[in-house]
Amino acid sequence: MKLVKHWINGSLVDGDSRTAEIFNPATGEVSGHVSLASVADVDAAVAAAVAAFPAWRDASLVKRAQVLFRFRELMYAHRDELAALISAEHGKVHSDAFGEVARGLEVVEFACGIPHLLKGGFSEGVSTRVDSYSIRQPVGVVAGITPFNFPAMVPMWMYPIAIACGNAFILKPSEKDPSASLLMARLWKEAGLPDGVFNVVQGDKVAVDRLLAHEDVRAVSFVGSTPIARYVYETGTANGKRVQALGGAKNHMLVLPDADLDLVADAAVSAGFGSAGERCMAISVVLAVDPVGDELVSKIEERVAKLTIGPGDDERSQMGPLVTEVHRDKVASYLDLGVSEGAKLVIDGRETAVLGGGKAAETPGFWLGPTLLDHVPPGSRVHTEEIFGPVLSVVRISSYEEGLELINGGEFGNGTAIFTNDGGAARRFQNEVEVGMIGINVPIPVPMAFYSFGGWKASLFGDTHVHGAEGVHFYTRGKVVTSRWLDPSHGGVNLGFPTNK
Repeated sequence: MKLVKHWINGSLVDGDSRTAEIFNPATGEVSGHVSLASVADVDAAVAAAVAAFPAWRDASLVKRAQVLFRFRELMYAHRDELAALISAEHGKVHSDAFGEVARGLEVVEFACGIPHLLKGGFSEGVSTRVDSYSIRQPVGVVAGITPFNFPAMVPMWMYPIAIACGNAFILKPSEKDPSASLLMARLWKEAGLPDGVFNVVQGDKVAVDRLLAHEDVRAVSFVGSTPIARYVYETGTANGKRVQALGGAKNHMLVLPDADLDLVADAAVSAGFGSAGERCMAISVVLAVDPVGDELVSKIEERVAKLTIGPGDDERSQMGPLVTEVHRDKVASYLDLGVSEGAKLVIDGRETAVLGGGKAAETPGFWLGPTLLDHVPPGSRVHTEEIFGPVLSVVRISSYEEGLELINGGEFGNGTAIFTNDGGAARRFQNEVEVGMIGINVPIPVPMAFYSFGGWKASLFGDTHVHGAEGVHFYTRGKVVTSRWLDPSHGGVNLGFPTNK
């Protein structure tokens, strides 16, 4: 049975004797084990990064870009292999995993432009024979702590830009699906990245806490749940680190009466049940403005009935299992909770048929099919809490204003969408809604790599989003240089306060 190890200073490392089980979510069987880093393991990774940083910092921008380009080509060539690893340990279907890799590669491609992205500014003659210019330099050793739901894409939000900017990077992936991290590490080495610039420590809270406390780790990026994001931000900043911590979400889709309901139904099913709902940009609440609710629910039912639920390696499957038994049980508990709060259970995912098995609730593995709750009371737990699974709630409302109030009154502000054919309403929505990423007739408005990803309110701790220009700024520090090359024919002492002339 495989053992997923650490990657430190360009080689696989066994590390401490502690391990955790890795499961195949489609069967519930143990498929391997993963090492869990001790404090000493983390310290070894940081030491390797510290040693590698000076030479990589001083490498030319062209040299860094060349390594990035080679890494991009290798990742592209191995994208099927990477997707298969993700599918086997996370459970998402192969096409979804393949798409995850493709979106992550967009950030790699963005980072290939680092010679342009790190250009500074120059002002000649700010005073007599004095010039000023700005430069951006790498922070040092930086770390990324990433979640189970996107074991390739989310790390690629971080490390391509961090490394392109001249930093040394330590990745702490989720212990639930760790194998993708080692394939990416191997490809970095093959691309010519110097040993120690990219390291992987597998692990749990022990590894996280050591990274947050280690004095040589200058910055930390995190994506995960809001409680842990808050902990990472508060602990990291208390230790003097720069931190960007992206938390949870409860994304609403506001459907106005003039919307194309076939388009809306397609979007709601795709955005609600893709990746089994285990993504922070999933649509989990549909706000249906009267009188469209009944027709929209009927159209969603029709589409869900045609979905095929099965193992990720079966090409017929459109949705796979959830990542762990504990998480599946937690998500399933919201079905009965919703009914107890007054919602109507239109589609019960526990009754969904699974390819090669029976009902989801009776099939080995961590299965829960697409679930639809209608007439969900505004403010109920099913409406407001992050479920992070294939549970779509429909809340009936009377107006645009009521929908906007429900969205803005929520704890989270990650993503949202409005579906309408009214340009004025859409423009008003993008101005008034208190959310970081907005879709207009687009259900999952994940920005392209050259823009930055991140939400508002309890969906983000810190003031910097990931990738795009904000990512470059997060992994660099600015300097302003003022220079004067004196003319030998001038000089003399002047004790007065310096002024511009």
